[in-house]
Amino acid sequence: MPDQELGFIRYFAALPDPRVNRTKKHALSDILGVTLCAVICGADSFEEIERFGEAREPWLKQYFALRNGIPSHDTFNRVLAALDRKVFAACFGHWMADLNTATGLKAIAIDGKACRAAPGDTFSGCLHLVSAWATENGLILGQEAVPDNGHEITTIPVLLKALDLTGAVVTIDAAGCQKAIVEQIREQGGDYVVTVKGNQQTLHRAVAAAFEKSGETEWAGCDMRASVEDGHGRHEERYVTVIKSPEGLPAGWTDVGAVVAVGRERAANGKNASTCHFYLTSLRGTAEELGGYVRGHWGVENGLHWCLDIAFREDENRTRDTNAGANLGVVRRVAASLLKQDAKRGSIKAKRLNAAWDQDYLKQILQGFRDN
Repeated sequence: MPDQELGFIRYFAALPDPRVNRTKKHALSDILGVTLCAVICGADSFEEIERFGEAREPWLKQYFALRNGIPSHDTFNRVLAALDRKVFAACFGHWMADLNTATGLKAIAIDGKACRAAPGDTFSGCLHLVSAWATENGLILGQEAVPDNGHEITTIPVLLKALDLTGAVVTIDAAGCQKAIVEQIREQGGDYVVTVKGNQQTLHRAVAAAFEKSGETEWAGCDMRASVEDGHGRHEERYVTVIKSPEGLPAGWTDVGAVVAVGRERAANGKNASTCHFYLTSLRGTAEELGGYVRGHWGVENGLHWCLDIAFREDENRTRDTNAGANLGVVRRVAASLLKQDAKRGSIKAKRLNAAWDQDYLKQILQGFRDN
């Protein structure tokens, strides 16, 4: 028996074991625990998970029974392929939610990511994962795989339903700009900030007209904020304008509090670019507050997606089974979340190496840098 315990294992107590008794050579908690440890420490495939386990077996036996040694890579693959991906993601989500110490309104970014090398019969032609990301703390709160013949539009409501949105501000890109989705967010106790683009032409025209009308009156009654940033050879000016209780919007959009325009003027490498994006929100906040939520949503690209592709090589992962790919995707997102809790040791890649080399550091990572 192991002489110590890692607290996160308790979150999987209710996870059904899909195997029949005769195939349960290895405890489910051992398989999941070794998988997470291996991915944190740099393993990006089932073969690498097995090799990590063999190299670190004496240390792992402090926390896991491992009565029959380290499972084979085929065993890791088969078990992750058989696990219920909704329940599996929910178990990790409960753990991450407990680590999320944000108070008051918390921002949750909902965004999808294609796993290009993993085949899938989705709208993007590959495995496509939609994640809920706590932008303030850098923690994954949930994940839903787009089903075969599916799309993000139908997957987002399923993911939202699994989350506690009480007091949360949910930010979503244009794919989530749907009447039913914003209504669901409000019914679940959250607020929304959604991007308005051409996929909602009537709404987009009405929001643009509201800002044109305000411009004619020299922005009377609008809240505005400008900011300037310089660095790395780049100059960027950002302008946020908020119209509260806007008039002239089409019916059916639940609890609209304001519309937001975010304009950017950017100069880099001798080239200039200008953009303007519109947003619909149930909040009646200031330009500074709402601009912060918009910018926080952009952060999911760098805070999560870029990290998954660069540090975890997710776009290169060729796991063919959709269920195994989705479950391994959850493990990668949890590993990234845990590694981000350490603000002192540089890049995610460097932290993964450090966890592989320093077993005490790995234990800190697994504890979320706090006592379990």
